[in-house]
Amino acid sequence: MPRMLDVSDEVRSEIGDDEADRLLGGDRAPDSYECTSCRTPGDTHVEPTSTVLFVGDETAVLAFAHARCIPSQVVPVSEEQLAGAVRSISQSQPGQSRPGGPDFAAPAAVPGTPVPGSPAPTPAVPVGPGPSAAQPAAAGQAAILGITCGLVLHGKVGHASLVVEPTGPVGRPGSTSGEDEFLDLLQDAGFQPVTDLDETPDQLPGWSVLVAMGKLHAILQPAAAGGSTGWWQAHQPLQVTDAWRMAASQLSEVTMYAVPAGMVGRQPREDLLRQALERAVALGQVVAASLPLAGT
Repeated sequence: MPRMLDVSDEVRSEIGDDEADRLLGGDRAPDSYECTSCRTPGDTHVEPTSTVLFVGDETAVLAFAHARCIPSQVVPVSEEQLAGAVRSISQSQPGQSRPGGPDFAAPAAVPGTPVPGSPAPTPAVPVGPGPSAAQPAAAGQAAILGITCGLVLHGKVGHASLVVEPTGPVGRPGSTSGEDEFLDLLQDAGFQPVTDLDETPDQLPGWSVLVAMGKLHAILQPAAAGGSTGWWQAHQPLQVTDAWRMAASQLSEVTMYAVPAGMVGRQPREDLLRQALERAVALGQVVAASLPLAGT
């Protein structure tokens, strides 16, 4: 029986016309799935469903999502991240596979949950350091970025946010001055200074946040040759709270704030995280952008 599936041209070019036609005809598509974005059940017979292909260096995983959550697309990820996703899928529900084709993750459809206008103080989630494309001032060292997840109110609406803070000064590639140019580098990339936390920053074209199967995988930036490449990647996919994930899914974007080393620190609660951000804003030490979701 035909399914209510959308297979984008990008996905079709990766899996081939025969596989795409089998999906659309119902031979290779599941009846029900867990949405790779909102993590709620979906039904390919009655709900418009997107095919989402996660592509690593040697492996591909085809997942499904409610069309209202994300469009059909190809999402590049590291092989390590993809292996973790396959393990997660196989633990929750057996996938289907065939020689030469991508593994299949069970997809789904789900209604979004409204985000409270004034959430009570809840724990902010430090998701740990990860590698960055930025360069530190000290030669031979890679910049380490700490990232904290939390809801930050813009007026009365809670926005899923990431606060990025390096462990030390970040200089331009090749610099040996020791000067911290972290915010300057991000402003060169299009991030804007923050003067009011209640205002939602503009979206930054080409950048996105990869959250798949309920976990934070990476912050992606435009690649020189086209497409996306990792600006920050988790050593292993990191769990986010349900409230954070629902806010991100409902608004289809995440607010990324960046501050210099030592400016905000690891705050244990979202109200304390906001207070620390407000102090940094008053000092003119915060840049931000709204980044669309990729693969969630």
